[in-house]
Amino acid sequence: MSCPCSQTTLLRRVALRCVVVSCFAGFFFMYYKPDISFPSFDVYMKRDNRSKQHANATDVQEDAEPETVVLIWMWPFGFKLNLSCDTYNVKRCVLTADKSLYDKAHGVLIHHRDIRGDNLPKDPRPWFQKWVWFNMESPSNSHDIPHIDELFNLTCNYRLDSNIPVPYGHLEPRASGEETFQVPPKDKLVCWIVSNWHVQFRRVQFYNELKKHVNISVYGKAFEQPTSEEEYDRIVSGCKFYLSLENSVHQDYISDKLYRPMILGTVPITLGPPRQNYEDHVPADSFIHVEDFRTAKHLAERLLDLDRDDDEYMRYFDWRKRFDVTRADFGRTHACRTCTYLQRNRGYQACRNLKEWFWG
Repeated sequence: MSCPCSQTTLLRRVALRCVVVSCFAGFFFMYYKPDISFPSFDVYMKRDNRSKQHANATDVQEDAEPETVVLIWMWPFGFKLNLSCDTYNVKRCVLTADKSLYDKAHGVLIHHRDIRGDNLPKDPRPWFQKWVWFNMESPSNSHDIPHIDELFNLTCNYRLDSNIPVPYGHLEPRASGEETFQVPPKDKLVCWIVSNWHVQFRRVQFYNELKKHVNISVYGKAFEQPTSEEEYDRIVSGCKFYLSLENSVHQDYISDKLYRPMILGTVPITLGPPRQNYEDHVPADSFIHVEDFRTAKHLAERLLDLDRDDDEYMRYFDWRKRFDVTRADFGRTHACRTCTYLQRNRGYQACRNLKEWFWG
């Protein structure tokens, strides 16, 4: 047990030390001026200005982004294309057929039906470049090419599951205030314009059965009545129904045989992929599918009923209150959509199962 005097001595020593430390700290802060700047609103204002300057610099950098070059390696079917994407409001795209720009091209568009044994690029493919397989024909009308799986990076095709899907046509919402569509006057019930005729085609067999039950006005080279574009429009617009019969049946293979009659104010009678596949592209009430009927005779009876009932017939045009049809511009639409795709997808891609995917 310690005595009271010892405790008092200890307290005095502690107090003396505290006084010494306090005096030393006072002299230190009186004569030492630390170089410290404390935050203020000016700092934050400067930081905000730097952010704005960075944003402006980013905008300039985006505007200065180099143009994307798409090289059309061969004119599809020999037809020269309009090398402009202005119609599609696609910017910073250069479409060219100049093969001297091969080393600068980000994409090379190669039309399948024009590939021959020795007409593909011979020079090595630049690391950033993609070869695009472009084909709008069905598998039944497209020749197989050896080693095709090893050639291409991307597909540009009518199929909705291709890398760059370009159907023959598509629907767009009608603009507000747009003039109401008027169904043109009709002087024929059913029409068909056809040139490619083979007795083994399903469409030829269907036509031969349908004509037994309803009158069909026929035109085209198959019937020694070739038609011009103007004649086609006049004939089809004057028909209540048009036979939109595809030459082969494949997924998504829905050609102008559907879209042109729709534009001209005629109800298409479709033969191709199943109805459900057609409904992936156009409204269910805009066409008649041959598979909706057990026989060609039942279809003919339905057409004759619609011919007598104007109100029922006009229901097939209700979709025109909501949509318009836009057709793809063969070749140019594909090149411009390819350019847009390349701008958005710069990473490496390869199409290693093209043969299985397309020809199955």
